[in-house]
Parts: sequence; C-alpha cells; structure tokens
Amino acid sequence: MPSSNWWRTAAIYEIYVRSFADGNGDGEGDLIGLRERLPYLKDLGVDAIWLTPFYRSPMVDGGYDVADYRDVDPMFGTLDDFDAMLAAAHALDIRVIVDIVPNHTSSRHAWFTEALAAGPGSLERDRYIFRPSSEEPPNDWESVFGGRAWTRTADGEWYLHLFDPGQPDLNWDNADVRAEFESVLRFWLDRGVDGFRVDVAHGMVKQAGLPSVGHPQQIGLLGRKPLPYFDQDGVHEVYRAWRKILDSYPGDRMAVAEAWASTPLRLARYVAPDELHQAFNFDFLAAPWSAPELRSTIDSCVEAADSVGAPTTWVLSNHDKPRHVTRFGSAAVARAAALLMLALPGSVYLYQGEELGLPEVLDLPADARQDPVWHRSGGTDPGRDGCRVPLPWDASLPAYGFSATGRSWLPQPDWAGLAVSAQQGVPSSFLELYRTALHLRRTFSGPLTWHSAPADVLDFSRAGVRCVVNLSAAAVPVPAGEVVLGSVEPADGQLPPNAAVWLRA
Repeated sequence: MPSSNWWRTAAIYEIYVRSFADGNGDGEGDLIGLRERLPYLKDLGVDAIWLTPFYRSPMVDGGYDVADYRDVDPMFGTLDDFDAMLAAAHALDIRVIVDIVPNHTSSRHAWFTEALAAGPGSLERDRYIFRPSSEEPPNDWESVFGGRAWTRTADGEWYLHLFDPGQPDLNWDNADVRAEFESVLRFWLDRGVDGFRVDVAHGMVKQAGLPSVGHPQQIGLLGRKPLPYFDQDGVHEVYRAWRKILDSYPGDRMAVAEAWASTPLRLARYVAPDELHQAFNFDFLAAPWSAPELRSTIDSCVEAADSVGAPTTWVLSNHDKPRHVTRFGSAAVARAAALLMLALPGSVYLYQGEELGLPEVLDLPADARQDPVWHRSGGTDPGRDGCRVPLPWDASLPAYGFSATGRSWLPQPDWAGLAVSAQQGVPSSFLELYRTALHLRRTFSGPLTWHSAPADVLDFSRAGVRCVVNLSAAAVPVPAGEVVLGSVEPADGQLPPNAAVWLRA
C-alpha cells in the first residue's frame, strides 16, 4: 500500500469488535466475523479501521481493562485469527489501527496480582500508584465512572484507579512501565499493524504530590479546566519516545491520541512533529447544531492543528458517546452533519453504524446493561451500552444477521429498516449517502475557504467541492454550480432547513 502520510486525509472506521459481526455464533462479535465483513468496508470507502481492545480481559470495562497486552481474548478469537484478519484487510488496502491502553491495566494483570502479594513498599507495588494506610483516601480525586478514585487493599494501603477499581492506574515514573509499553508497541508493530489509538492519552502522568482538586463533580471539568491527574506536561516525554519507535518501522505507522485538554493549543501539543500524529477533535463532537458555534469550532481546531503542522481530525460519534442521530434529535440533521464533516480538510473517524443512521438505544433493560458507569452510578446514569448494540446486517435474519444463531450480547431494537440489506442500492438511504460521500471525498484537497453567507448558513470551498449547510429555519438559495450530493434533494433551487449540499467547485 502507498504510504505518503496516508493518515492526514484518511477516513477511519471505528469497530467496536464485540458488536460488529459474530463469526462463531456465540452472540459476541469477533475477529472472524470482522474478517468476513471487510469487503463491506472496502465498498463503503474507508481507508483504515480502528479496533477497540480485543486483548485478554475480564471485560469489566468492555476490554479497556487489559490483563494481557500480547494476546487475544478467547471471546474474540486467537492471535492466528488476528493475523488472518490483518492480512485480509491489507489485501483490500485497508489499514488497521489497534487500541493501546497505557493509563491502567486490569486488576487481574499479572503485575497487579504480584503487587498485592508483595505488600507495601515493594518494587512490584511501585509499578502502580499505591499510598500508605490511612483512614481517609489520600486525596479527593474522583473516578471518571463515579465515586472516589481510591480503593483500599486488605493490608490497608490505597491504590488509585481513575476509572473502575478493576483498572488500577500505572505509575509512569517507573522504568519498568515505560519499557513494558515500548515492548508492547513493538509486538504489534512487528505483526504489521499500521497504528495505535492511545486510550486516555491525557492520563498516565500525575502531578507531583497528588494534590486534591478541591472541587466535586470533577468529570465536568475534563477538557475545560486543569486537573492534577490529566494533561500533565510529563506525558509528552512518553510520546516523544513512542514516536521514535513508530518512525523506526517502514510503512508510515501512526498513532492517534484520545486526549482531552483545557484548550485547543494544549491539545495541539500531543501532535507536535516529534510526538503523536493525530488527536481526536472532541470539540467538534461536542459542538451544538449552530452555524456560529460550528464555524468557530472548525476555525479554532484547524488553527491549532496547523500551528504544529498536524492534520485536524473530525468525529461525530464513538463508542463512548450517544449516537449523533439521537444527540441531534433528527436524522435530517445527522445527514447534514455528516456531509459537513466529510467535506472538511483533515481525516475523519466514523463509528460503526453511523453510516446506517443508527440511533442510540435508550430502552435497554437494566439486567442487560454491562457498562460500569451504569453500575457505579446506581443506575442513575445509563452509561454507554446504548451506542454499543450489535449492528443489523440483514433484515430477514435473526439478530439481523449479526450472528448466524440469532444470538446478540445486547438486545437489538426493531432495526429491520436500518439494516444494511434494507439500505443497499436505495439512493436516499443513509448508507448510500455515506458511500457516495466517502468516494467523492477522495477527490477533495487543500484548505477551506469560507464564503459570505447568512448567519445560520455555513458555506465553504476546498479544491474539488463547495459545501453549503443550512442550519436556519427557512430554505435558502443554493449557490450556482452542479449539485453532486445532498443530504436531501434541493427543490426549485432551494436548500431546506437542516440540510447540506455539495457542489462541484
């Protein structure tokens, strides 16, 4: 496959492996099922896939609690299955990015088992963040999943877990930790993966002395205010070391950060020329459906990325956020938002099923939910299971073709009309909109130029396309030019509200 910084303009498709396709009939998505569906992704027009964790794990947090970073969990198959999937993807010119989870391990990782057995003050405990026995936790830090971020061991010491107690935080001041993850990177690079998505890339390094925050509901400060356990300057030393490893391999390997920072400029530090290649643009995901807000977000994110020579990334949905059809409250808005995103310069990350227009599943029964957010909140926060429901492939089959046996680890709603089989070849469908847009997108190039437009309209050009998005309550005239794609068909030269159109520039 040609390299030449492919990731700068790529369309990358996130696969939540457990919910994509089941190849062995047990109701759980796996690597065999994924391999069988690769031709669908080739036809869709994506350049790469990103796989959520498939490593050995007790699945306390959907695999983000890793017990062995060098093996495949039996739920998903074997290392041979991974190698076969990777080879099949590469044969179709689809690159493969895998998740790496460096902030924490599973509490069942061999290191943590050894740390508990070794006792206070041991070298084994120094790989994690333990603090001496006391009646109260060492500070007021809160878990992202709710409750305090400290759990007491049988011998009275406390250990830090910024997520679930089953995910103890590693001590990145420890040389063993740094060496281990450099070895893990090489293990997967040697197998041929094209890159890594770095989970909680803003984590890992904690402020010296572990000072209290002095503020409740700390998750609400993420991405807005400094926190002593996130986005610390020391993390950049780690990524400079990782970049040297990535650059030592042929084929243009890359890494993308899942990073939250208090300003776009702080986020841009993660993609300095000697650090990671990309960082997710969560400001765009979080922006409301408002022309001024979106334009301001687009401009600030492009400017921050340009300042360090990095491409901007765009994302509307992922496995941690409610699906954007539901978030926007309208399929029409979701279609227009997709055309806006796919016309922007940089790379895009799509979440499996968004090309089908899948909504968030809001009515999952309590006994089906598995997200630790649901359990740790006492059922007051629905968690993230609603965006992780298995995909509908064939309207005529049990479990909509997700599994040959009709089994599905989360119950699916009535998605017959949204199944791949129901949308293929239907010009007005979500699937055909995405497919057409992704193939056209490859002909676009260069930066964007804004055109003067009414306050509630976005209008910009790049080489190959002019994109007009109407966010107002009334129809607006479509500028002169050949319409090549629209979220709806313009009528009498007018673009309806909550619609987008691409014109030949």
